[in-house]
Amino acid sequence: MESSPINRLPPDSLHHIFSSLPLRDIMICRSVCKFFNQLLTSQCFIEIISTRPPLNLLALRPPHHHHSHRHSGNGHATNIRPYIHVYDPEQNQWFRFNLDFLPFRSPQPVASSSGLIYLWGDSIDLAESSKSLVACNPLTRQFKVLPQLGSAWSRHGTVLVDSVNQVMVLTELAALYYSGTVVANQWLKFSSNLPSKPRSPVLMSSSVFALCDVGSPWRSQWKLFSCKLTNLTITHTNWVCLEKHEWGDIFDIIKRPRLLRGNGDSKLLMIGGLKSTFSLNPACSTILILRLDLESLEWEEAGRMPLEMYRGFQESSKFKVFGGGDRVYFSAKRMGKLAMWDCWEGWRWIDGVPGYADGLCRGFVFDAKLTMMP
Repeated sequence: MESSPINRLPPDSLHHIFSSLPLRDIMICRSVCKFFNQLLTSQCFIEIISTRPPLNLLALRPPHHHHSHRHSGNGHATNIRPYIHVYDPEQNQWFRFNLDFLPFRSPQPVASSSGLIYLWGDSIDLAESSKSLVACNPLTRQFKVLPQLGSAWSRHGTVLVDSVNQVMVLTELAALYYSGTVVANQWLKFSSNLPSKPRSPVLMSSSVFALCDVGSPWRSQWKLFSCKLTNLTITHTNWVCLEKHEWGDIFDIIKRPRLLRGNGDSKLLMIGGLKSTFSLNPACSTILILRLDLESLEWEEAGRMPLEMYRGFQESSKFKVFGGGDRVYFSAKRMGKLAMWDCWEGWRWIDGVPGYADGLCRGFVFDAKLTMMP
């Protein structure tokens, strides 16, 4: 590289040239050689592109059978590099980020916010499994280990992160909260006092939202609950049931509803099957996306899956919903591809889903930034 003419240009000139590239091209250039990587990860260059909007990507969670090692023919375990698959909807391309800079075994990404990915990792220094929650930026290969938690939280808890990287691990019985500012480098623990196991909880606008089934063993009855982080007491979380008379039977027409973050901090999405009747176990005619304005508490229909697309989901016994913001993704067993709803462009299929033999995958939105530090 020393003999290349580009190496004779001053760093300021190179920074000016590369700063004119889109963020996805800058990421590609970083992998060309060590010189480009050092140039494009320097503090000076990061400051130049600090106002660049992030790349809105979809990150896939690893399958449950995924491990960071495999057995070779002689019976010995062979380490393979851990990575995370991501999808760029603007370019309709799949690629992956290596996670080999993390000193953990079997990292399991579970959530993301503001350019950081949060994952569970097993310590490589301990003989027994000891899970840690880690915040990392795979673009800068930097990470931060959050205060230690017991392994039970990784098995039973849902990790929630908001736009200012406040973190909550929520279960049916308890919740852990971490912001790094309320009590330095400590988790705060609260009793959840929810009527049932929280379904698809979402952390946004300094509030947690979750669906709970308050019905009978024979018939589900879903309600929407919320809790403001400012209302956390010393012992428990103060959950409030959100409901209005004008909502009518909004929860009765949706089968197996899920929540996702909407666009901005004032929209909440609820997605589920649109019931064809009000019978005990009705069939669904399609998948419906409803949007709740958290300021006016009014619902509106945001999207409805086309019937020809829904036929593929009718044949599957199970499907997953993930994403958020302007895009919602759907996967189903034996599908081999994803369905995507785009708020502006409508519905389409996504082919080439990697690493999932049964086609059933889960994921989360990853707003990739070169400037975000853990």
